[in-house]
Amino acid sequence: MGNKVLIVDDEPDIRELLEITLGRMDLDTASASDLAQARSLLAGSDFHLCLTDMKLPDGNGIDLVRDIQNNYPNIPVAVITAHGSTETAITALKSGAFDFVSKPVDIRKLREMVKTALKLEHELPARPGEPEDMPLKLVGNSAQITRLKEQIVKLARSQAPVFISGESGSGKELVARSIHAQGPRRENEFIAINCGAIPSELMESEFFGHKKGSFTGAHSDKAGLFQAASGGSLFLDEIADLPLHMQVKLLRAIQEKSVRPVGSQTEEPVDVRLLSATHKNLAEEVEKGNLRQDLYYRINVIELHVPSLRERRNDIPLLARHYLELIARENGMPEAGISEEALGMLQNYSFPGNVRELENILQRALAMAENNIIQVQDLPPLKNHIIEAGAPASATHESQPMVTLAEDFSLERHLEEIERAAIEQALEETRWNKTAAAKKLGMSFRSFRYRLKKLGVD
Repeated sequence: MGNKVLIVDDEPDIRELLEITLGRMDLDTASASDLAQARSLLAGSDFHLCLTDMKLPDGNGIDLVRDIQNNYPNIPVAVITAHGSTETAITALKSGAFDFVSKPVDIRKLREMVKTALKLEHELPARPGEPEDMPLKLVGNSAQITRLKEQIVKLARSQAPVFISGESGSGKELVARSIHAQGPRRENEFIAINCGAIPSELMESEFFGHKKGSFTGAHSDKAGLFQAASGGSLFLDEIADLPLHMQVKLLRAIQEKSVRPVGSQTEEPVDVRLLSATHKNLAEEVEKGNLRQDLYYRINVIELHVPSLRERRNDIPLLARHYLELIARENGMPEAGISEEALGMLQNYSFPGNVRELENILQRALAMAENNIIQVQDLPPLKNHIIEAGAPASATHESQPMVTLAEDFSLERHLEEIERAAIEQALEETRWNKTAAAKKLGMSFRSFRYRLKKLGVD
């Protein structure tokens, strides 16, 4: 028996149940009835996992979680909580617990959690940083992006829900994929959902699946996205756009770790790591009544902020060359480059659309460039959001932008450029769902379709 688990609980029946269950998984166990005994065992033996109750005769399970975090950081700790004690579970996760199980202990869920925890020891890369086989990487060496990478490595070891905040286009989904790719679930599915792009009436079926005949058009059983992501990670983008009736059902799915397909009388267990994001301010959405407070606390156990591109302008040359390499490869070009003058212009631009906007600008500019080298004249007009020399990195476009009225200036053409950029951003944020993009822009679908045709947006 290679792996050893420390069980800490003052109830002999619970200790015996856990010992038998883990023994059947070919795991060695040692048991303690209080904190003092647990600390003594930790000091005298090597453990690969710790399961601890919250209420102990000489203290609290949270104390043990913090002890292990400080003195034995490689040992994942799972806490056993009373049924329905959401606040206790959240406190444990925020203190560094790997995961939690509720009483009465569900043996199947316990086994899944133990298997996931033990993968941390055996399957993860020994050194921090993104795996070499990650198709998309967080590019940059600024202090902000270096700090972000360090946080991702730490969060990848936990099963706590992570809320990823940041502006549109800053790379929130890429951060979520990186957390998944560096964690013990990386061999299983990573499924991303844009909550604003699914019609409200189809949302429950998409999330939780449905049974044959449960509604018109349900010709067969269908698994939902929760079931598809079971064993892996589920990324809910623009979670603040969820309607309130779905927020209730999502909260239950998170708490119970099970879902009920539409038309089913029974719940199905699911095992997912929940990651979520939005460009909105969650606390403000709670105050407005758009987001349930109990769901807010459940998804926002740990917040991870993704910096805007203007906060890390020094990364722009590295990012530009990275994207040009990708674009050249995708289009079969031998190589693609950019002049220092063009790079300088990009570095002085505030990028309201962040990294996504940088990639779009480079794609368009490269299509116009001679010899596949982007020059200043190949870049689109960027003067509306130019950052003045010496302005701090945090300077934004929130002040009224100045328009340079050159001799060939055309107000109609200028407004069309702004309109086209807004439409393309809305389409990208909704993964090219035209109905959702029209809703995001506050216009009817018919009007949206007319503008697409008028502006020649394909």
